[in-house]
Amino acid sequence: MAPAPADSAPLPRDPVTVLRNLGDLATPMALRVAATFRIVDHLNAGTTRLADLAVATELPEDVLGRVLRHLVAVDVLTEMPAGTFAPTAVGALLAHGHPQSAAGWLNTEHMMGRADLAFVDLLKAMWSGHTAYRLRYGTDFWADALAANRSATFDAAMARDGKASFRAVNAAYDWSGVRHVLDVGGGNGTLLRALLRGQPHLRATLLELSGPAAAARAAFDRAGLTGRVDIVVGNFFEPFGVRADVIVLSAILHHWKDADAERILRRCSEALTPGGRVLLIERAPGRNELDAEFTRADLSTLVYLGGRERTRDEWVDVVDRAGFTVATVSRPLDRQGRRLVELQPADGASEPPPEERWRAARAGRRRRHARRRARIPT
Repeated sequence: MAPAPADSAPLPRDPVTVLRNLGDLATPMALRVAATFRIVDHLNAGTTRLADLAVATELPEDVLGRVLRHLVAVDVLTEMPAGTFAPTAVGALLAHGHPQSAAGWLNTEHMMGRADLAFVDLLKAMWSGHTAYRLRYGTDFWADALAANRSATFDAAMARDGKASFRAVNAAYDWSGVRHVLDVGGGNGTLLRALLRGQPHLRATLLELSGPAAAARAAFDRAGLTGRVDIVVGNFFEPFGVRADVIVLSAILHHWKDADAERILRRCSEALTPGGRVLLIERAPGRNELDAEFTRADLSTLVYLGGRERTRDEWVDVVDRAGFTVATVSRPLDRQGRRLVELQPADGASEPPPEERWRAARAGRRRRHARRRARIPT
């Protein structure tokens, strides 16, 4: 085989360039300009010349042109010979209507785009005892979301990001013996709609705050599921007022510190019917499975809410203190690495087990404690 031409050989990765690219703030902020001012939406609608884009966005033409020039250089946009612009395959994801849109996470008028800007205060937050979000905006994430009516954009981002894992939950768990499922903090009900469509025998309850609950009620009506689902307006730190065979917490506990996560789990324990289970949809990698997706998400929860992503061993510790054991952990449900983590009461909180099961549960906990002390993975 003939050798490849010299000019086609890959360039060596210069450490200085690699580090400069990792620390670059110009590109992330240029992307946020494009998302916030809906540049790709305008391009898709036919506004493709710089002068017309400046009019549509009410931005100075010279400054906008320099931002677009950088987005061309990093292969987000392409510039045609006629002086018009178009999105590349990467840039297409900045359209708000794209099925895999990233615009909701980058548009600074949306809740998640706004929250990401708090990363600039990460240094202060590390020693202040406050979240970076509070340091930047003077209020907590959830209070800001509800007071400013930004929760709709947050719910939409969560639902879109979780659709793949929600569909996978139907196949990842045996629902045949479950009659009633309770989704705690389920936003606009996207997960329950997927479950009810896939499991015709189920009935369901959604526990949410009033704003998301109203949006969920309308979505259930549109889907024709009203007769199979109830909506309870409430706070998951308070008694739920309803009991269920299975309680689902989808991407909830990672928002909270360990002590708060344990409080929520104890409320779940109170609401389980005999023999019931709690299902977490969360990242839960082993210690040797950590990657940049996990660590990025972990820092994001720290910045926004003071919460944390947890490894499998860290989940075992949290749920153990809340009175549960980890029964099963599924394979990843989606590209984000979320898994279905099944919890069962450790000492029969929902149903006093026979004496033999009680002894087995206690023995299992002793073995897990011994393994953790010896630093042997579970």
